[in-house]
Amino acid sequence: MDPFSAVSEELAEIHGEISDIFRALSNGFQKLEKVKDSNRQSRQLEELTEKMRECKRLIKEFDRKAKDLESRNDPDTNKMLNEKKQSMIKELNSYVALKKQYASNLENKRIDLFDGGTEGYGEDNVLLASTMTNQQLVDSGNRMMDETDQAIERSKKTVQDTVNVGTETAAALKAQTEQMSRVVNELDSIHFSIKKASQLVKELGRQVATDKCIMALLFLIVVGVIAIIIVKLVNPNNKDIRDIPGLAPPAMTRKLLCSAS
Repeated sequence: MDPFSAVSEELAEIHGEISDIFRALSNGFQKLEKVKDSNRQSRQLEELTEKMRECKRLIKEFDRKAKDLESRNDPDTNKMLNEKKQSMIKELNSYVALKKQYASNLENKRIDLFDGGTEGYGEDNVLLASTMTNQQLVDSGNRMMDETDQAIERSKKTVQDTVNVGTETAAALKAQTEQMSRVVNELDSIHFSIKKASQLVKELGRQVATDKCIMALLFLIVVGVIAIIIVKLVNPNNKDIRDIPGLAPPAMTRKLLCSAS
């Protein structure tokens, strides 16, 4: 009887799936050793890699279920589950290392094939040059030199265009910098003018206030004089009010005229 069935049916099921994947990985790597074609080896490695991803997911699920049951299990059961998890992780890591080894071997084979093709191409060029006459070799060399000169001229033109663009950009930046300087100077002038105008407004305000005070005082004086004149006219015999210098009471003049006549 599976010892995991006594703990949890779900754990036993996950453990069974992981065991099936390990058997498939073992058989797959054994078959991979007999395959000579690089493309078939690459496809089989992809299939084995997918199985290892699924195995990793199942091991994580196994660990999660074991932790959920940890509070209900006895210490020996928890120890057994932890040891089994570590054993499965170790076995999976061994297959991962084996997969990396096969992948490295495949990459080296591809590099060897590529290098071999390059060498063949170089040998073909040597054979082709050996079949050419001296004039053909000279013409070929001159043509290659002309192409090189044209490439150099194109590079020079590109560099010159880049320099021209850089010069124009620098000139534009300089003009913008000068314009910004003028704007700053104009802003300073406007600020100074506003400050000066504020001072003038304050001075005018003080002058207007002073003028108002003077006019109010003059108005009071005039009102006082008019009041005195009215009082003297109404009550000329009132001795409490002094006569205004230069202004004779009219009533006295009338009496003197009457007595004279």
